[in-house]
Amino acid sequence: STRQPFLAGPLQYWEKVFAACGEDAPIVEALEMARLLDPSIVVILLTARPIRVRTQTMDWLGRHPVRWDLLVMRDEDDWTSSHTFKRTELRDLQRRGFDIQLAVDDDPRNVEMYRRADVPALYFHSGYYD
Repeated sequence: STRQPFLAGPLQYWEKVFAACGEDAPIVEALEMARLLDPSIVVILLTARPIRVRTQTMDWLGRHPVRWDLLVMRDEDDWTSSHTFKRTELRDLQRRGFDIQLAVDDDPRNVEMYRRADVPALYFHSGYYD
């Protein structure tokens, strides 16, 4: 929610949004949910953040008790919408043999995309999307 002002108004400052991504507060309930999962379950972090903010993302993951096994980020030259990117990556993960049992997202459009793909999805409000 602290980055939301960069997207308000007629101009959207996506570079500022991504540059500040390392300062996000964790969604405590999401961290706790992941912690409670059976250790045999693979936790995949699928983010539409561009690969150029990998360092900030990895630093953030190191500062917070996030359980994860695989991090998937958007290529630098991928300008598709978040839900298009995530739909493509979901299909790729499934083709690679991952049995996606549940998705958790803070974008209602992504939650709907997962549900249309027959993947149960939970919405966590982050303040980022209205």
